[in-house]
Amino acid sequence: MKDVKGFATYTEIKEWIKSEYGLKVSSLYVAQIKDKCGLEKCLNYNMGEDKSRVPKCPPEKEKAIMEAFRHFNMI
Repeated sequence: MKDVKGFATYTEIKEWIKSEYGLKVSSLYVAQIKDKCGLEKCLNYNMGEDKSRVPKCPPEKEKAIMEAFRHFNMI
């Protein structure tokens, strides 16, 4: 799927953000921003229980993830 226009793996997105911004982002944050943009996500088989609190993506990391989406032509 690497060759599909507008598609990048979570690893590619995280590595690009690390190289461009020096930020380490989690797959959870990438998935949250994909939800926000209406992008398709992979199925997660490691779903937690609803009891735990899920951290929200900080604004500076959200901005970096959005830039990565633009870089990879996802939005």
